[in-house]
Amino acid sequence: MEMDTIANSSNMIYQWTYEKLLAWGVPDAQANLINLFLLLTLLLIFLGIVDFVVRKVLVNVLTKAASRSATKFDDYLVRNKALVHFARLIPLIVSINFIPVVFSGFPTWIDPVRKFVDILLVIGWVMLLRALFRSVRDHLRTKRGFHDKPLDSYLQVINIFMFFIAGIIIFSMVTGKSPWAFLGALGAASAILMLVFKDTILGFVASIQVSTNDMVRVGDWIEMPKYGADGDVIEINLNTVKVQNWDKTITTIPTYYLITDSFKNWRGMQNAGGRRIKRAINVKISSIRYLTSDEIDRLKKIQLLKPYIEERQEEIDRYNEQTQADRTMPVNGRNMTNVGLFRQYINRYTQSHPQIRQDMTLLVRQLQPTEHGLPIELYMFTADTRWAIYEGIMSDIFDHLLAAIKYFELEVFEAPASDDIRSLRLSALAPYNGDTPA
Repeated sequence: MEMDTIANSSNMIYQWTYEKLLAWGVPDAQANLINLFLLLTLLLIFLGIVDFVVRKVLVNVLTKAASRSATKFDDYLVRNKALVHFARLIPLIVSINFIPVVFSGFPTWIDPVRKFVDILLVIGWVMLLRALFRSVRDHLRTKRGFHDKPLDSYLQVINIFMFFIAGIIIFSMVTGKSPWAFLGALGAASAILMLVFKDTILGFVASIQVSTNDMVRVGDWIEMPKYGADGDVIEINLNTVKVQNWDKTITTIPTYYLITDSFKNWRGMQNAGGRRIKRAINVKISSIRYLTSDEIDRLKKIQLLKPYIEERQEEIDRYNEQTQADRTMPVNGRNMTNVGLFRQYINRYTQSHPQIRQDMTLLVRQLQPTEHGLPIELYMFTADTRWAIYEGIMSDIFDHLLAAIKYFELEVFEAPASDDIRSLRLSALAPYNGDTPA
């Protein structure tokens, strides 16, 4: 009602100024132009006042109110300029009612000007909705359930959809044709559009598959050696996935490569709460042998091994007695070996270690002998998945085992160093000081 009153008042102003100009002897054509200029100037001044009141007063008041409120969502609205975009719509909405009055002397201009303002309104609404959705994204990022979701990809899909709808509406406004005509023309040009927007289309499809199948989340540690990626995912967009490597460099991978190529996601390890140790000690094969009774008695002093040795010794003695094995030759019957006891010691040591997960796979096994000795492999999981702590736990275990191996009369395989080869060569070249044979 108030807008109609203002429009009627503007119409009265137009008629009054037009009649005054004619009374002053201004020709009709010039009077219309001068009248248009005057009314357009008054309209711009009025819209400027409306814009000032809305942006400087209303927006500032709402911004201060948002800063004092307990919720954070309104803070995101302010940060993403949603209030500013809303304020820009009000002068455009107001101006629509004045266009027929201002351009009443030029009726053919009314429709083009109104279409132009309508297009600006469509763009303004899109910008407002875009700011609202960005605020929703920022708000959801503070929620635990959405912390690892690819919200940027969702937002980009929504933005593409909004711009697509806005483009159809603007096309319909400019051409005066039905939106279906635009869609029909779009279908005819689909081959060209698919070529131009190939990456976007592939990224869109891949983003949906990645999200639906929960293949990658923000914060996941992934490895993709083909593209030099080894680190945490910091951003998932419609077209790209950003990975911050452990050396702090950033690797950008097209999203659809996560579908077409293979990669390793360490999320399962982090969720399980156990990080795998898979490392071997290479025992020098020439140091492997049977143990004597005195050596077995000495190894009984190792507290972790004493119950096993006593039980095992009874079992061996019983077997050898039943089979009447000739004990003058150690190869007859059954005997304990130093490498076997060392393997059992590793097993019991890791089973009693507080930082090793006992509810997950825990193996100590022999691998196939190689030119580097006999590998004794440890396969187990630490109770802490953090990198530095994991490395510390693993190092402490192997520090202990490498120091303990000598008590089992075993040696760790080492490839000869240059000093070792030099010593052997000097020994071979040294003169013989023994008795000369007859």
